[in-house]
Amino acid sequence: MGAQGCWAMVIILGLLLQPQFLSSQNLTCNQKDWTALRYFMDNLTKTLEGWTTNSSADCCEWEGITCDPPSAGRVIKLVLPNKRLSGKLSDSLSGLDQLKTLNLSHNFLKDSLPLSLFHMPNLEQLDLSYNDFSGLIPESINLPSIRSLNVSANSLKGSLPSHICVNSSGIGFLSLAVNYFSGNISPGLGKCSSLEELYLGTNQLTGVVTEDIFQLQNLRRLGLQDNNLGGKLSPGIANLSNLVRLDISSNNFSGEIPDVFSELKRFQYLIANSNNFSGGIPSSLSNSPTVSLLNLRNNSLEGSIYLNCSAMVTLNSLDLATNKFTGPVPDNLPLCRQLQDVNLARNNFSGQIPESFKQFHSLSYLSLSNSSLHNLSSALQILQQCRNLTALVLTLNFPVETLPDDPNLHFEKLKVLVIASCQLRGSIPQWLSKISSLQLLDLSWNHLNGALPPWLGSYRDLFYLDLSNNSFTGEIPKSLTELPSLIHGNISLEEPSPDFPFFMKRNESARGLQYNQIWSFPPTLELGHNFLSGPVWPEFGNLKKLIVFDLKFNNLSGPIPENLSEMSSLEILDLSHNDLTGTIPPSLESLSFLSIFNVAYNRLYGKIPSGGQFQTFPNSSFEGNNLCGDHRFSCQDNTSEHVSPKRSRKNKDIIIGMVVGIIFGTALLIGLMYLFVLRTHKRNEVDPEKEEPDTNDKNLEELSSRLVVLFQNWESYKELCIDDLLESTNNFDQANIIGCGGFGLVYRGTLPDGRKVAIKRLSGDCGQMDREFRAEVEALSRAQHPNLVHLQGYCMHKNDRLLIYSYMENGSLDYWLHEKVDGPSLLSWETRLKIAQGAARGLAYLHQSCEPHILHRDIKSSNILLDENFKAHLADFGLARLILPYDTHVTTDLVGTLGYIPPEYGQASVATYKGDVYSFGVVLLELLTGKRPMDMCKPKGTRDLISWVIRMKMENKESEVFDPFIYGKQHDKEMLRILEIACLCLNESPKIRPTTQQLVYWLDKVTSLSSV
Repeated sequence: MGAQGCWAMVIILGLLLQPQFLSSQNLTCNQKDWTALRYFMDNLTKTLEGWTTNSSADCCEWEGITCDPPSAGRVIKLVLPNKRLSGKLSDSLSGLDQLKTLNLSHNFLKDSLPLSLFHMPNLEQLDLSYNDFSGLIPESINLPSIRSLNVSANSLKGSLPSHICVNSSGIGFLSLAVNYFSGNISPGLGKCSSLEELYLGTNQLTGVVTEDIFQLQNLRRLGLQDNNLGGKLSPGIANLSNLVRLDISSNNFSGEIPDVFSELKRFQYLIANSNNFSGGIPSSLSNSPTVSLLNLRNNSLEGSIYLNCSAMVTLNSLDLATNKFTGPVPDNLPLCRQLQDVNLARNNFSGQIPESFKQFHSLSYLSLSNSSLHNLSSALQILQQCRNLTALVLTLNFPVETLPDDPNLHFEKLKVLVIASCQLRGSIPQWLSKISSLQLLDLSWNHLNGALPPWLGSYRDLFYLDLSNNSFTGEIPKSLTELPSLIHGNISLEEPSPDFPFFMKRNESARGLQYNQIWSFPPTLELGHNFLSGPVWPEFGNLKKLIVFDLKFNNLSGPIPENLSEMSSLEILDLSHNDLTGTIPPSLESLSFLSIFNVAYNRLYGKIPSGGQFQTFPNSSFEGNNLCGDHRFSCQDNTSEHVSPKRSRKNKDIIIGMVVGIIFGTALLIGLMYLFVLRTHKRNEVDPEKEEPDTNDKNLEELSSRLVVLFQNWESYKELCIDDLLESTNNFDQANIIGCGGFGLVYRGTLPDGRKVAIKRLSGDCGQMDREFRAEVEALSRAQHPNLVHLQGYCMHKNDRLLIYSYMENGSLDYWLHEKVDGPSLLSWETRLKIAQGAARGLAYLHQSCEPHILHRDIKSSNILLDENFKAHLADFGLARLILPYDTHVTTDLVGTLGYIPPEYGQASVATYKGDVYSFGVVLLELLTGKRPMDMCKPKGTRDLISWVIRMKMENKESEVFDPFIYGKQHDKEMLRILEIACLCLNESPKIRPTTQQLVYWLDKVTSLSSV
């Protein structure tokens, strides 16, 4: 055969073999694998798009499936994260015996993990994190090929599965975090000799860390945070020669930090805040050339701070706040060339900011609040040299010094400046006008005086200004009505490192202790408690982004401008205690977000608006004026037209004549009475003994006003008096404040026998005579129920009205859901349900069993307090007003909080039991979602929690509203049922809402759903 014939034969053979070759490249998946995937699919509540039960379908082409052609089309990868899968995990997946990767993370799969899943010989990566799996990890585990195992963020419980390493020694990544594993860490993890990352945080682990963990020489990251681990931190940590990051925060470790970190040549991050460490910073840390972040906040460390910055060449973030460090502020910190974030607040330093800080060019965030510093002038001269300084907090230092007015001071990049609560004297200096980048300025609680400079309105980015509690005079600069950031918004403040808590919040007191994250601040103009005069400018209506506008306790005059109704984002407007005249503009009814409005003690007259939010404001917001309104102050007493200045001048002579006549008549009457007394005196001798009871009555009245009335009649405290309460609260020291509500501040007090109580110091005029006050609080004391905060006693002394309550160890539900950083993760679904059930029982008692019946009128998460066992107790009930027995509504003193107020309260001044039910429904949504009822920092479509939840429910997206810390963790039916109950409570028609008795019944029945 010739050459051409040979080539022809080759071509023909190629054509004949081509279909067979192509088929080998497109083999359908193995029948065994197809069967396993079908059963997996059958256990899901929804079929995956593109997956089918057709036996002729090629599963290798399904989404998330990867097959390996050389091994006859066997499935080697099943990767379906974030697909909203729900249902159970079928043990049929063990039939995929060639599977190397299984990733079903971030779904809603539930129930227990199949035993067969832990016996797959070729499985290398298993990721089931962020699902709803429950139960125990199987005792028998054999995953010889496993390299990465992640079951974090589920509801797995029992002992920590340290036995996982017996037959899976090659594992390199293991995460068991955010579950409910409890008890001691048993030995066994040390057998995972290849382990590089181990995460056990946010469980319920106790005891000490087993030594075999410190034998993992390949370990790079170890997370043990948010447990109850204790004892001393083992020096065996030195064996972790490759360790990069260690997080042991929020545990109970004690003793000194072991001085072994010099053995860790790659170590960069130590997060050990919120423990009980004592002693000093170990030398191996203070000389570490590799450490980038050092967080030892909130311990009991002491001594002087020494860091060898010549060696610490990579240190970027330093947080040593809330310890017991003494001596001077360390002067060598500028030598840490990479150091940007420094928090040294709340220590016991002495002296002043060192001169060396002039060379601190890397510094960006600095907090030295409450550090006993002096010489503010020197501090500012030095810190202005920090050319990258962005935020500076110096609160509670420099007592009774003068705010420097050095024209040469200049902070080029400063965005945040807080020098509050320092009792500083002087005026606002001109050098502040040169800080063009300033966004937040707080000089509150000082003794500053003089006029407010017009250039305060020239800041392009200023959105938060607090100059309250000073002695400023003159008019409010009109330029403040032109602040661009309050007109157009676009506020963006750079955030420091997530591990750096930069504390700051508007001062509620001169101690300035209530701080929060900077970027959560509401746009604010706070000028209250000064001596400002002149008008409230109509142009303030331009500030459409302003949320807090507080001008109380000044000498402002003129009318309340109608234009304020254009401040569409306003939530707080306080104009009380001024000299304002005219009427309250009805246009303010359009401020739909307004939750606090106060114009008390001005010279206003006329009718109080009744639309919008106005029906929710208490009478105390309007007292001290000549105002009237439906169901408030009687308009019959104010029917005469308010006297204008012109009319006043016309009647001047008449008024003078009347005054003279009254004086003459009074003098004549006094003279006649005097003659009558003389005659009576002659007829009757005076018995001196008969005068004594009058004197004794006065003394008794004064004494009784100082005594504390305790309803339980504790014998040991029968002579407890106001002095004891003053001593128990350290004279109502701000450090003892544990709550602040619409009725006043709440202080922690310790009685002589050590018993803790909560003392509410009512704010403002109680509006009642002593006898009425006694009668009302005694009626409140009779409200006794396990889910109420018990009113144990009261005291009246001069103008003070004090209520004594049981002390709740765990604070409020609001604190755990919205304030405490790790609060939501610590509130399990079981705990949240128990809180809802308890609060409902307390409310039902107030509505139906208590005599007289009590309408709460301010149900919200901050009024649900938690004892040491997280049992719910309703607080602040009945303080608005008691209603008569068996009445179903009350028409005076409507109160409430934005986000919790039922819609009908804006239409008629009628507060009802069904209004309380509505507010309770909002609390249920908070428990389910972990979100606040109103969040002005979010986009408009998601600001209102109720509207958002209802919209998601209509779109069948209920699962997306639930707090990821709790959703589906074995309790999906229960949570969906609670959502239904909440929506019934939130019905716009009060008649459709359930009674509190129904609520208690339904909530108690919810737990039976988990067994259905």
